[in-house]
This record gives sequence, structure tokens and C-alpha cells, in this order.
Amino acid sequence: MAKNKYIAEDKKPKQEFIFHKKNYLFMAIGIACIALGFILMSGGGSDDPNVFNPEIYNFRRIRLAPTLVLIGLGIEVYAILLNPHKKKK
Repeated sequence: MAKNKYIAEDKKPKQEFIFHKKNYLFMAIGIACIALGFILMSGGGSDDPNVFNPEIYNFRRIRLAPTLVLIGLGIEVYAILLNPHKKKK
């Protein structure tokens, strides 16, 4: 009877994390892209509110930074949907 008790304990499912190292690596890359995009988006203001600063409309703030943020979000979606358990044939 005691032998069956130990066999039943061995059949418990192993608990695993949902994500693996590869998922977390892609998540870190995505977060870095998003952070870089927001850093590039900052600034460009004027010290005097009565003076217009045209630097707010430069390429870096209008095109590059939002593109980096969107790429970072895309990488995050890929990292979440990535299945490291998938076997290649």
C-alpha cells in the first residue's frame, strides 16, 4: 500500500513557467525599443512659452521615435506568442 502512495506522488504534473529564456530575451529587446522611442520623443520644448521652437517637428520626434515604439510593441507581441516548446521536423 505504501508503494502505491509514492507512485501517485511521482505522477503529479511538473509545474513550468509559461515563458522561457527566449521569450524573456525578446521581451527585454521590445522594452528597450519602446524606452528608446520615448526617450527620442522627449524634449524640443522652449524655455519661453511665448517663443515657438520648430525643433518639435523634426524627423526624430515625428517619424523615428513613434516607429521605434511601434516596432517595440510588435516585438512584445511576438515574444508573447513565441512558443519555445514547438518541435521542428
